[in-house]
Amino acid sequence: MLHHRVTDTLTSSESPVADLPGGPYDIEFFFDPGCPFAWQTSVWIRRVAELRDVKVGWRFISLKFINEANNPPPAMSEAQQRGLRYHRICAAARERLGNDAVGALYKAFGDRYWYKEIPGDFGEKFAAATANVEPGAILAELGLPADLLAEADNESWDPLIRAESDEAFRRTGPDVGTPIISYFEADGTLGNSLFGPVISDVPADDETTVALYDALRVFVDYPGFAELKRTKRPPLDLPLFS
Repeated sequence: MLHHRVTDTLTSSESPVADLPGGPYDIEFFFDPGCPFAWQTSVWIRRVAELRDVKVGWRFISLKFINEANNPPPAMSEAQQRGLRYHRICAAARERLGNDAVGALYKAFGDRYWYKEIPGDFGEKFAAATANVEPGAILAELGLPADLLAEADNESWDPLIRAESDEAFRRTGPDVGTPIISYFEADGTLGNSLFGPVISDVPADDETTVALYDALRVFVDYPGFAELKRTKRPPLDLPLFS
């Protein structure tokens, strides 16, 4: 599991980050394009959104920033830097085009990233898989402005990406990882935020998909709930890790 750096937990109940455009949302999903656990959960939550009309807002959590004090191996660090460059494109797309553009960019990245069989160790797989993703081709396929590609090198987006990364842990507390999901009340106020669910594979049928979400909401909606966890789990059901 990729863990974050320890951050100071803010005590204010008010979020220091701006509301997402197009809201309010039923949930906010914090993602890094290079996190396999976030990806599997995002595939599941997209299907939940279709079946239950759950409105998803997409926020950023950067593995580059949250692991910067951990000195990751060079191949992993390089892959995380590529993820940050894609985050910048997403941030620019959000400002110009809204939340749906971010969701589309994340999905298009993941569809190209996780479903190729690549040899090598963990870091080598990440680096090679990210290198195979061409953001310019993704923008063209989605019909998004081609000049968004230049934003990959625009470091002015980094304070926003860093702030949302810190906000994820402000909402959950420290010593968790990705994915992180925030759940909102019916009146639009922020409810609980949780690390997970961490799933090795995506439910194969709609009944299980919805049942998992409903079960999770029982825990989420109980204010005193904090954690369930096991470290023993099946391997990730993604061709990249075959």
